[in-house]
Amino acid sequence: MLRAIWRFGFRLLYEECAFTYDIVSRAVSLGSWRSWQRSAIQFLPAPDAGPVLELAHGTGDLQIDLQKAGYHAIGLDLSRNMGRLAMRKLNRHRLRPALLQGEAARLPFESASIAALVCSFPTAFIFDPLTLSEIKRVLKGDGSAAIVLHGLLTGKGVIEKLITGLYRFSGQAYGAINEEDLCALFRASGLVVEACTLPMEGSLVQIVLLRKVSAEVKAECKQRLDLAREA
Repeated sequence: MLRAIWRFGFRLLYEECAFTYDIVSRAVSLGSWRSWQRSAIQFLPAPDAGPVLELAHGTGDLQIDLQKAGYHAIGLDLSRNMGRLAMRKLNRHRLRPALLQGEAARLPFESASIAALVCSFPTAFIFDPLTLSEIKRVLKGDGSAAIVLHGLLTGKGVIEKLITGLYRFSGQAYGAINEEDLCALFRASGLVVEACTLPMEGSLVQIVLLRKVSAEVKAECKQRLDLAREA
């Protein structure tokens, strides 16, 4: 029953109550949400590599980050309400929106047309074999995807303990996920899978990388992950 209520709450958050998404996400992360989102950018290729597609763009914050970093950013989200919110936010920043409404399992792009894909805190759609197949199809031969899956507060204060308790009350685990387990969720994609856990101030974030790569690029990916862990 509790999990059913929790799922209903998530549906409201993405649809009828999408306007509260920014407030809620910042509150439950004690302000770390945006840093967690931005952590994916370091794993993207240079802006001149080609278009970067963001799946589930939400209210558009990462679209703003990508455009300001010089990327040709495109966003796709199933929620019409999220699309409207993101459009307004990008317009306020005087940026040109390139947003589409659609499903990740049916991406409206030609094969091998996307240089990189990014997604932050997706729902279960990201594990759908159809979604993974579409990601593999649209990525260029040397393309990659950076998926921010999990953020975790590591502080020991009262508020952090309260947030942890709320997650556990809802039936959700709250803790770092083993990197091998993270990789296992994506191995059916047929892509090269890497996972890393990055420490941040008062928190950590866990990222999964998917790549269509040669052995040389795979070695480069591992080197970048090792450097990120040491930073």
